[in-house]
Amino acid sequence: MLLPQPQTAYILHSRPYQEHKLLVELLTAEEGKVAAVVYAGKTAKSNKKALLQPFLPITVTLKGKSQLKSLSAIEANGKSLLLSGEPLYCGFYVNELLVRLLPELVPCPWLFDCYQQTLGCLAERGVDQQALRQFELTLLEELGIGLDFSALQNIHTDSVSFNLESGFTEPLSGLPTYSKTALSGMATGQLSDNVNLYTAKSLMRNIINQLLGNKPLNSRSLFDKK
Repeated sequence: MLLPQPQTAYILHSRPYQEHKLLVELLTAEEGKVAAVVYAGKTAKSNKKALLQPFLPITVTLKGKSQLKSLSAIEANGKSLLLSGEPLYCGFYVNELLVRLLPELVPCPWLFDCYQQTLGCLAERGVDQQALRQFELTLLEELGIGLDFSALQNIHTDSVSFNLESGFTEPLSGLPTYSKTALSGMATGQLSDNVNLYTAKSLMRNIINQLLGNKPLNSRSLFDKK
């Protein structure tokens, strides 16, 4: 019988679960998103509680054959990333996207690496719109919604619409439109251009809203309160 192996992880979200326990959602290097129960200790100063924080790389050991795992061991695997203000809100946004959209127990090493890189960019540079757009694109790829930019070649208008069923199309009634030129720049990774970056942000927001069923993200309200 193979024993569970430690793996690198991050806490995405946690909430109380029974007495002295927490239900945590983790992004792990080997198993993707995992829900687990952990005994958090009886006091607020519990050493384990200090490790059950977002943006801290940890090593965890998960046990159990059901979808809900038991977190049997946890230790720090690096320094906590210091995020505050808008970069912190962006970190909450990235975490909430994963909690809301990513299926459980599906390995996604490429997305895990992108997540780490995104947090690093937020900690080092502050709000990094290019890093956020790249994370969103990587998440869409993981969800099987890769954007087929080659379809732009068959569109003969300067404005382009997008929906989840048909991808990029000529303008459709009731749907937002985007600059074909800006989308072409986005396709080649030219996100340093302000117009391309604004278009990418608008497109990603539209797609994510569709995936969420127009149920708003709590993290977006943090920017509204600022």
